[in-house]
Amino acid sequence: MSTVDSFGSKGTLQVGDASYEVYRLSAVPGLERLPFSLKVLAENLLRTEDGANITADHIRALATWDPDAQPDTEIQFTPARVIMQDFTGVPCVVDLATMREAVAELGGDPERINPLAPAEMVIDHSVQIDVAGRADAFERNVELEYQRNRERYQFLRWGQTAFDDFKVVPPGTGIVHQVNIEYLARGVMVRDGKAYPDTCVGTDSHTTMVNGLGVLGWGVGGIEAEAAMLGQPVSMLIPRVVGFKLTGTIPAGVTATDVVLTITQKLRQHGVVGKFVEFYGEGVAAVPLANRATIGNMSPEFGSTVAIFPIDGVTIDYLRLTGRSAEQLALVEAYAKEQGLWLDPSAEGYTEPVFSEYLELDLSTVVPSIAGPKRPQDRIELSKAKEQFQRDLPTYAPELNQVDEAERESFPASDSPAISSSATRTYSVTDSEGRAFELFHGAVAIASITSCTNTSNPSVMMAAALLAKNAVEKGLVAKPWVKTSMAPGSQVVTNYYEKAGLWPYLEKLGFHLVGYGCATCIGNSGPLDEKVSAVVQEHDLAVAAVLSGNRNFEGRINPDVKMNYLASPPLVIAYALAGTMDFDFEADPLGRTEDGHPIFLADIWPAPEQVQATIDASIDREMFEDDYADVFSGDERWRGLDTPEGNVFSWDPQSTYVRKPPYFDGMGATPEPVTDISGARVLAKLGDSVTTDHISPAGSIKADSPAGVYLAEHGVERRDFNSYGSRRGNHEVMIRGTFANIRLRNQLVPGVEGGFTKNLLTGEDTTIYDASVAYQAAGVPLVVLGGKEYGSGSSRDWAAKGTRLLGVRAVITESFERIHRSNLIGMGVLPLQFPEGESADSLGLDGTETFDIAGVTALNDGVTPRTVKVTATKADGTVVAFDAVVRIDTPGEADYYRNGGILQYVLRQVAGVA
Repeated sequence: MSTVDSFGSKGTLQVGDASYEVYRLSAVPGLERLPFSLKVLAENLLRTEDGANITADHIRALATWDPDAQPDTEIQFTPARVIMQDFTGVPCVVDLATMREAVAELGGDPERINPLAPAEMVIDHSVQIDVAGRADAFERNVELEYQRNRERYQFLRWGQTAFDDFKVVPPGTGIVHQVNIEYLARGVMVRDGKAYPDTCVGTDSHTTMVNGLGVLGWGVGGIEAEAAMLGQPVSMLIPRVVGFKLTGTIPAGVTATDVVLTITQKLRQHGVVGKFVEFYGEGVAAVPLANRATIGNMSPEFGSTVAIFPIDGVTIDYLRLTGRSAEQLALVEAYAKEQGLWLDPSAEGYTEPVFSEYLELDLSTVVPSIAGPKRPQDRIELSKAKEQFQRDLPTYAPELNQVDEAERESFPASDSPAISSSATRTYSVTDSEGRAFELFHGAVAIASITSCTNTSNPSVMMAAALLAKNAVEKGLVAKPWVKTSMAPGSQVVTNYYEKAGLWPYLEKLGFHLVGYGCATCIGNSGPLDEKVSAVVQEHDLAVAAVLSGNRNFEGRINPDVKMNYLASPPLVIAYALAGTMDFDFEADPLGRTEDGHPIFLADIWPAPEQVQATIDASIDREMFEDDYADVFSGDERWRGLDTPEGNVFSWDPQSTYVRKPPYFDGMGATPEPVTDISGARVLAKLGDSVTTDHISPAGSIKADSPAGVYLAEHGVERRDFNSYGSRRGNHEVMIRGTFANIRLRNQLVPGVEGGFTKNLLTGEDTTIYDASVAYQAAGVPLVVLGGKEYGSGSSRDWAAKGTRLLGVRAVITESFERIHRSNLIGMGVLPLQFPEGESADSLGLDGTETFDIAGVTALNDGVTPRTVKVTATKADGTVVAFDAVVRIDTPGEADYYRNGGILQYVLRQVAGVA
């Protein structure tokens, strides 16, 4: 906390009988005109000013903020707390455990490795939908989850007892971001008698969901989160802030999901990467909190750092509904009003903040939409979905490209030809339950209501349940080839479904409870029926998944599914009834009545008034109080786990889940000098929009993959492989799964999908992992070449950790997504960009060259070079030289890189040797 108070901002705030120490923004002229989000940053600097890392000049930089300027002022943001999910959180705890040992080896006190900011983990990513469409699905899936993850869960229980200020929400409770807004978020923090805004960083990019509550927070990599837990501030540039005005009201038949897909498309087109987005104006008061959270959740999909709503009466009402105490409600309101953080455009003297850029959306113009088949920003109006599917299908069904080339070329780009007979050909299946049906291109193989984005929103969840009721009453059923599932974001959803009497209708359509977790959205959709899977693979069918999630990247949802679409929960059910993406909901009936009359989607879509009335009658404060009364205790399975004891973890050398990583092996008290890179070869040459899903190990582990071979060699049966995410605590598995996505396209091996490359030392095609082993044995450093938006998607720390452990020293791309660039630096990997307007292809690089990178050593003198000289030498001696832009953007990042990574930097700081 602050040891300097240059502006005399420290004071006392009285709220009822309680008094709190606060740092008043009113003490600094100029801060009053700032957007809400920058006011929160300003308070953060006032409270943590120390005269060295955080100075009066930093505070003045915010007070004199020029909304039109490009970001160039670095500040140190100290988040109030850290939130994690288990996939990304397990490596954090593994690293903290390892750091305790490393500190001792450097002569420091292991007990100093402890979270200095509250850290909370919600176990929500491990449940897989092995069982679906039946009444016992939840119990069976939870049972399998514990069988697979016992080692990890025992380790996490150890962490909860060994580290101070570290709490774990056990499995089967809910999704991290929904638990965050419903329970963990404070609105205003109180610690050591001080009151200050609740802010957080999280090890999941959708941490931004809490922005809907007026809590400033965003996703970071696990390595940054660990540093934040250990008291290190997050280094950042004062951002540009995009003001987004919402006007009008949502029309009947349109959902919050449709709104957020529209906003996602609009902001992605505008360009908001690295910026803050803030919603403002009188229209904000008309946006329900659940809709605000849905919008904030999708911030990573449109690329902004945050998408935040200020605190207002709607915020307080939601905090009250979800069971926060009267004292907390009074504090949040009083603090926000005292600090000018309260939004009330009608208040006397209200001044609209200034923004860098301005956008507006009239909500009355939003129409029903889906997004896909592979990116969340690719919005499709529902009325045009069938037509767009027909245009997209040939990309995913290769034989159609050959059969219909002439026919398709005869049509304008805006039109789509009729799907040929090869596209409509069907294949007979009798599934494991004896049901016979036909499969075809475009069949909906998965329909899943899942993910924090929408399952936290009662308006869309209740709409889905009421649609299910209407469908059942009209005799409609889901198609037998559709794997249906319901994975709510918290137990509250289950309770209000039960109170409203709607569960039986969902179950009648196959939407049984399968678990409380991210499930399908993160690739834990579980296997398709084995008979269905066999036919899909045999005939290379392009089948589809429809899910109420936020991510639909290639290869993410299920290895058998090529096309993935995001949709609102009621539309997920609608597509389960239709059974195909080749469907026009306005023209094609979902079925017929007994007397032959067609039943259209419009006939079963619930009216907004009915949805709201059901919500009002079914959701109350007591429901939240009961569900979260003992949230950290868990069920009898969790409480019955054997928990290791001691402040230093005893590693099991036989474990295939949790192993001591090598990051600190041989680390000295002082860092080795930074060196230039010479004689490097290309491990992978990649195109545009390579996501962290393409880079980081995710989803299921194939038996013939390097990770599968490793597990088999260590006595793990195929059925027990589990997912990459569940094995993030084992670096041996994760290295082998890096760049192993089944949809990765490495241009060094054209025409091949998956984790393959060419070993340029031997000329043979091999796996990326095996090539890395060969290169490292030969002492050859590696580089990766990429295109635009490299590293977009989830904030997966293993996308950076795996890259570094494969021996990659530099990544050269056209542009980076924010979090992955930062994570690469955090692992000691140099992020470089091609000169403006240039690319690997424009420079004539095919990836077979030898690379030398000169000028990096300037960092040893405390100087971060703007560019470095890259020389690529081809086999015939031809040289391609260019100046690559160094994307080390702040002095703090330069310190991390000089130390070999952020963990090494923090460790030296904590051990007192840096």
